[in-house]
Amino acid sequence: MANSTPLHIVTGKGGTGKTTVAAALALALAGRGRKVLLCEVEGRQGIAQVFDVPPLPYEERRIATSDAGGHVYALAIDPEAALLEYLQMYYRLGRAGRALDKFGIIDFATTIAPGVRDVLLTGKVYEAARRRDERTSAFVYDAVVVDAPPTGRITRFLGVNDDVAGLAKVGPIRSQSESIMAMMRGPQTAVHLVTVLEEMPVQETLDGIAELTGAGLPVGYVLVNMVRPSLLSQDTVDALQDGRLTAKTVAPVLRDVGLPSAAAPTLVAGGLGHIERQRLQDEQRAIIEDCGRPSVSLPLLTSGVDLGALQELAEPLAPLEDAR
Repeated sequence: MANSTPLHIVTGKGGTGKTTVAAALALALAGRGRKVLLCEVEGRQGIAQVFDVPPLPYEERRIATSDAGGHVYALAIDPEAALLEYLQMYYRLGRAGRALDKFGIIDFATTIAPGVRDVLLTGKVYEAARRRDERTSAFVYDAVVVDAPPTGRITRFLGVNDDVAGLAKVGPIRSQSESIMAMMRGPQTAVHLVTVLEEMPVQETLDGIAELTGAGLPVGYVLVNMVRPSLLSQDTVDALQDGRLTAKTVAPVLRDVGLPSAAAPTLVAGGLGHIERQRLQDEQRAIIEDCGRPSVSLPLLTSGVDLGALQELAEPLAPLEDAR
């Protein structure tokens, strides 16, 4: 019997749409009738913004329901609250823990002590993924999706409990740290990397894959976000590139349809610029296709992010359920 529910960890360079993709993945899983927990760990209230709901408290709250009967619950993990919860769960320090909070010790521990914050965040994810229904013994959630820290920090974030296990030779802290790392490296977990087809994000994605693999953490899909479709037919591209389509040839056509012929140079320059952008995008796509990991392409959302847009992104993300 598996010891935790499937765990999808979503990371990516800043600006690649990581939170939006994590939200769309949660909707994709709910679209199969699943009960999904979507967690965020960076304190930005990004999930609330994407789903256009009030700021999330430190409790699991349903924020979306699919036609298939699935549900998306959201949790903004607060490290201070997680530490109080940890003290109560493992040391029965309910009242004493609140006293520590009153004197600022909790805030000190989670902001000053190296690694403590990440230990608490990953610990809460671990608890949610392992939680079972007391009546049925089934997992409470069918899947957990984590909007995780950026690619440059993801390996350190997921592997922080290795360091803790090394420091704590015995006791519940060492035992829990080892259990968390077993889950993070287990077959039920996949780390998906979000990128866009630009040189720096793609290189950071490749570096992230190498670091995660080197740390024994399971890499899932590369999620290529904001892919721009070609706006020109191949015949138009060929004509622009070989010089058959110029401002001189375009101007009379514009004039014939009632448009200013003076716009011809701008129109042709824009067409050539579009061809160059597509060429650069295709170069980065080829690099992604050669990285050794499966990939999914997601379209550029031209009208902003709302529930309908998230559903559009969710459709191609359905295969990720089998990524582990």
